[in-house]
Amino acid sequence: MKTAREFRGLSLQDVADQTRIRRAYLAAIEEMRLDELPSRPFTIGYVRAYATALGLDAEAAVERFKADEPAPDEPLRAPVGVRRDGDPRLMTMVVLGLLLIGAVVLWNVAQRAMNEQAPPPSTAPANVAATVATASGPVSLGAPLPAPVESTTPTPYVTPGLEAAAAASGSADAVDAVRKAAAKNPRAEAVDPNARPMPQVFAPDGAVYGAPANASVVTLQARKPTSLIVRGADGSVYFARQLAAGEAYRAPTLKGVTADVVEAGAVQAFVAGQSRGLLPVGLNSVTKLAATAPAPVVAPVAPAAPAITPAKPTTAAPR
Repeated sequence: MKTAREFRGLSLQDVADQTRIRRAYLAAIEEMRLDELPSRPFTIGYVRAYATALGLDAEAAVERFKADEPAPDEPLRAPVGVRRDGDPRLMTMVVLGLLLIGAVVLWNVAQRAMNEQAPPPSTAPANVAATVATASGPVSLGAPLPAPVESTTPTPYVTPGLEAAAAASGSADAVDAVRKAAAKNPRAEAVDPNARPMPQVFAPDGAVYGAPANASVVTLQARKPTSLIVRGADGSVYFARQLAAGEAYRAPTLKGVTADVVEAGAVQAFVAGQSRGLLPVGLNSVTKLAATAPAPVVAPVAPAAPAITPAKPTTAAPR
């Protein structure tokens, strides 16, 4: 076969490219180095393909190879370069399965041991059980328990503007008119029918904070629990406290003092002991309230009696 290849001017690489057989296998076939070839069936196939590529009789070439190599009982050998390694994931899955089965078995054994060591359940005495079994007649039940908090009726939701629309017979124009009137008079407060009447004269009904009575003109009294913040002209906080109903604060007589009210109808202002109504929500000028205080009444002063000058004694001239 080597002579036929060289006669046709072909190299081993040319035949290897044509037959798709390794160049080393072709050289081993030409030199009959069978230990470098794969098993006998693969080698016979290579011989047949090599002869066909050279234009020779393929069957004659195979018979010649079998005659030169009479070893039909040789076991098959794996092709050179082919590895048959087991899948490592299979072994990992087997190990994990065995561990899982072992854990389940150990858990069942531990549970059975704990159940065997547990004390038997307590049972009622025989006489008590017999009394309960033979009891007959009506059974008295206790008072029903109160409903849980989740099942209580929630506070109904009030739609903003619904009451104004109902009062205006559902007229949108009337509702707009009410809103415009409220915007023009923001100091107007809603009347609470449950609120106590406002006193016209300041009467202490709790702790009174702030300046002394003789150093303050404006007094702010809480009609219900609320918070009050009093600041100076520079923004410094003079007073900040959660007042209870009836507690009061006497504001200092300074310029630029303001009172911050957070709830409508919660703080009543008194100037010189006289009521000036409820303060609206927001900043309120304490200085302007103090300016409304009446001027102090000055008692008329009686004119001073003229001073009596004692008369000088006169001396009579001698005759």
